[in-house]
Amino acid sequence: MNNKRFTVRALAAAVILALVAGCTTNPYTGEEEMSKKGKGSLIGAGGGAIIGAIAGGRKAALIGAGIGAIAGLGVGHYMDRQEDKLRAQLQGSGVSVTRVGDNINLNMPGNVTFATDSADINADFYDVLTSVVLVLKEYEKTLIQVVGYTDNTGSVEYNQQLSERRAASVTRFLESQDIREVRIETYGFGVDNPIATNDTPEGRQLNRRVELTLVPLT
Repeated sequence: MNNKRFTVRALAAAVILALVAGCTTNPYTGEEEMSKKGKGSLIGAGGGAIIGAIAGGRKAALIGAGIGAIAGLGVGHYMDRQEDKLRAQLQGSGVSVTRVGDNINLNMPGNVTFATDSADINADFYDVLTSVVLVLKEYEKTLIQVVGYTDNTGSVEYNQQLSERRAASVTRFLESQDIREVRIETYGFGVDNPIATNDTPEGRQLNRRVELTLVPLT
């Protein structure tokens, strides 16, 4: 976990000047305010897009495990169809769906996924995760990166552990629903990569989240 975290932090430092505040999909209304082409040119503000840069080794393992790669020009179409299915399944759930190039990022705010200071998934959120699983099973040619984050309340060490435990809870659920373990990478980044200010209750609520990033096998 630590080696992965430091590798991603190094990548984040290398690309931080390229990050833009262009994510205009409202996390709660699901309304799109940017075309897919526009979102395709966007570097996401969260860590999912950065992690995608180090997915090569896991992609090779997936292909070696018998999960075929997507043929060149078919990648965009494959991810378009998966994105459309996810948007339909998650409308009104509180989970946002953001396209970043050929990756798809699902942002699951902590206020709808977990109780405060807990890594136990809220009982009423299992149906939402089950909806995600249905799409993941249909579109299996993707690597799934599960990333936990926290706000900055409390110690850095405690938040790091909480983010790891929350990400692990989501991973365990995916695996319990027969999503193959080889497809999943799990990370916890604690207070890193905030998507809002930590100076307000509303901002901290947005920063307490788990993100799933779906990376196509190419």
